[in-house]
Amino acid sequence: MMEGGKPSLALVYQAVQALYHDPNPTGKERASVWLGELQRSMYAWEISDQLLQMKQDVESCYFAAQTMKMKIQTSFYELPQETHLALRDSLLSHIQNLRDLSPIIITQLALAIADLALQMASWKGCVHTLIEKYSNDVTSMPFLIEILTVLPEEVHSRSLRIGANRRTEIIEDLAYYSTTVVTLLMTCLEKSGSDEKMLIKVFRCLGSWFNLGVLDSNFMATNQLLVVLFQVLQRDESPTNLHEAASDCVCSALYAIENVDTHVALAMQLFQGVLTLETAYHMAVAREDLDKVLNYCRIFTELCETFMEITVRSPGHGMGDLRTLELLLICAGHPQYEVVEISFNFWYRLGEHLYKTNDPALHGVFKPYIQRLLHSLARHCQLDPDHEGIPEDTDDFGEFRLRVSDLVKDVIFLVGSMECFSQLYSTLKEGNPPWEVTEAVLFLMASIAKSVDPENNPTLTEVLEQVVLLPQTVHIAVRYTSIELVGEMSEVMDRNPRFLDPVLDYLMKGLREKPLASVAAKAIHNMCSVCREHMAQHFQGLLHIARSLDSFALNTDAAIGLLKGTALVLARLPLEKIAECLSDLCSVQVMALKKLLSQESSNGKSSDPTVWLDRLAVIFRHTNPFVENGQMHPCQKVIQEIWPVLSETLNAHQADNRIVERCCRCLRFAVRCVGKGSAALLQPLVTQMVSVYQVYPHSCFLYLGSILVDEYGMEEGCRQGLLDMLQALCMPTFQLLEQPNGLRNHPDTVDDLFRLATRFIQRSPVTLLSSSIIVHIIQCAIAATTLDHRDANCSVMKFVRDLIHTGVSNDHEDDFEVRKRLIAQAMQQHGQQLVTQLIHTCCFCLPSYTLPDVAEVLWEIMVFDRPVFCRWLEVALKGLPKEMSGGAVTVTHKQLTDFHKQITSAEECKQVCWAVREFTRLYR
Repeated sequence: MMEGGKPSLALVYQAVQALYHDPNPTGKERASVWLGELQRSMYAWEISDQLLQMKQDVESCYFAAQTMKMKIQTSFYELPQETHLALRDSLLSHIQNLRDLSPIIITQLALAIADLALQMASWKGCVHTLIEKYSNDVTSMPFLIEILTVLPEEVHSRSLRIGANRRTEIIEDLAYYSTTVVTLLMTCLEKSGSDEKMLIKVFRCLGSWFNLGVLDSNFMATNQLLVVLFQVLQRDESPTNLHEAASDCVCSALYAIENVDTHVALAMQLFQGVLTLETAYHMAVAREDLDKVLNYCRIFTELCETFMEITVRSPGHGMGDLRTLELLLICAGHPQYEVVEISFNFWYRLGEHLYKTNDPALHGVFKPYIQRLLHSLARHCQLDPDHEGIPEDTDDFGEFRLRVSDLVKDVIFLVGSMECFSQLYSTLKEGNPPWEVTEAVLFLMASIAKSVDPENNPTLTEVLEQVVLLPQTVHIAVRYTSIELVGEMSEVMDRNPRFLDPVLDYLMKGLREKPLASVAAKAIHNMCSVCREHMAQHFQGLLHIARSLDSFALNTDAAIGLLKGTALVLARLPLEKIAECLSDLCSVQVMALKKLLSQESSNGKSSDPTVWLDRLAVIFRHTNPFVENGQMHPCQKVIQEIWPVLSETLNAHQADNRIVERCCRCLRFAVRCVGKGSAALLQPLVTQMVSVYQVYPHSCFLYLGSILVDEYGMEEGCRQGLLDMLQALCMPTFQLLEQPNGLRNHPDTVDDLFRLATRFIQRSPVTLLSSSIIVHIIQCAIAATTLDHRDANCSVMKFVRDLIHTGVSNDHEDDFEVRKRLIAQAMQQHGQQLVTQLIHTCCFCLPSYTLPDVAEVLWEIMVFDRPVFCRWLEVALKGLPKEMSGGAVTVTHKQLTDFHKQITSAEECKQVCWAVREFTRLYR
């Protein structure tokens, strides 16, 4: 579209109008696509500059300002260095001319100027330039402060690749000018008095400089701005927006002095300042001003986070004053649960810290605080007295309760699980609490039941005795939560099997009631998992439930859970009974699949085969009896009988990825279940997989292939057949991945292909290495190393690592010399290309969490042949760019030689990983 040369301004203007004002959605969409292409073209620079000069209306100026920011962020390399100065001057005059048009335009232009300053190496001391140019004109103050606010924020922006050297240089520069900026903010306040908008801007700017961590803390400790901040927070009548800006700024300041010992003066000022806010908090509560209450709670929490180390080191002394915790407990007393929730992360970290220090005397100091916290949480977990039905776990309050449950599990050791459990239980025995109190107590008991020692514990057994006696007339939420509690107490039942019968009866009652069915099923599943031996005598009952699953109102997970529990118990039956019982357990699902295939009416049963396939999969997955070597696997016969139905289902739905995926999953667990015993399936299964894959390349066939290689790759007689399978599956796969953007569009296929190739390398390396397909697989792997997709990238790296490792690990197998020769051959062909690509990928394509995987590959190549690797690495490093488009030095000669030396002299993989991590920061 842009090929025809630069579009006219009138046309661009028309498109912007359509984008904002066209009543027809297709018109809007067309304008959006067209403008998007314009933004990517070279003409965008000139056009947005002209639109800003014309200053026709807010929309066209906003589009132009946003385009300018985007181009500077992502395409700065398009501009020759000699144009940078003109661009800077032009942006500075635009922001001055448009200052009254709209704040959002000012923000976009401020970002453009900040991103330019960070990348333009020739613009030295940008803060100084800006302050000198604008600080004497009061009308320029708002946009000057906006630029000074976004500048420190952009230093660590993800979208700018300015490299570690330039970043360090910038941070030093900003630190140098930071006191000038603070002084400017102070002057600004003196001139504008108590103008709310200006105060907000000043606080935002100050917070931004605190966040970057460059402010001199001694200078700030005595600075008037700090006094103003706390005055705003102490004043009852401060407007909401101003209050929020001041709160954000104080939180940033507290975060900035994380290492308290090096910022003592400022730490002391902030510490004392925050402690003065308690009265203001109570005022906000009295006025029911929730916004301010939440702000204070954020500040108190940040205070506790900052001083946590000191509080644990010297509780009650100096800045370890425990009044900080009192402030959080005051917030925990607020009726709205959103307030206490803000502090959860702090309590969790405190718990973790105390757990590590493991000092009983210290634990004793904090125990009463945790007890009071638990007391508040129990109250916050109460449902409304007029709540009907069961507790919801997907709404906001339900999610809050789940977070409470997690927090309680993490801090309970400070109070003692048993002590807490008994205390909670005793509140239920005394008097007759309202249902919502009972339910909340049961909820907390369920959170800690697992951490109470189940050995001869009279309280636990008494709780079980009482719960199963709950009448059906109590509030349904109480029954729901009591069932959850029982499910968490399976270990107690395993130690006291006399409870199995009454508890199962209790759960069966729940299973028959729609609102309780799923939670009861989950509890039965837990009992089956933990009490497998004892549950064997109840197998017929479980089988009965499993065969009439659809008569209960269960959600999918609960139904699957019940089948899992049944399968776990089935595996504990005597071997001679297993085949018949497994056949019984599978028959419902097999009959349903047969009916679907013959297209009979399903009389209300699901017509979606995945329901039945998922159920079969979970049965195969968890039926894992102990079978002695040489014994026939009891499940083998059943799986052979079921295979024709699975095969037909797969054929009937071969175009539907969702169903094919479930068929493959079901087959995967069937193969895993009987292991070597499923050899008779191998031939027909592979034949069918290959023929469907030619037409419908579902990546799950590659995954299933990797399972087959894993199970049979060591069997001499199966190796050639498996290699034929791999070659047949590779052809359509390569066609798919060689399309434009093929790798990016099919990450699942990349993931599964290399999982299959890796299994081959692990199970039968020589078969694969001496085949003709290996060259293509390696080339595909080198191309796929750039793919920024967590699973796919991980599979590719694992394949390359394992491939090279086969030539390194002399595991005394007789084919080691052959493997070594074959790997040497492959490396001679692809080594240089691989190393160059990996270095390039680390610097420019991959997120930092993938770097350890890359480091392992580099390490294996080096272990295989260090001298050759040194040469390859040198060539790869020489090919890297030495400076950024803005003229800043990316990497110095010394940094390159240091990196080369660090890697090539590494004694273990960890050192390679550190070196790569440090080095790639130069390009990010």
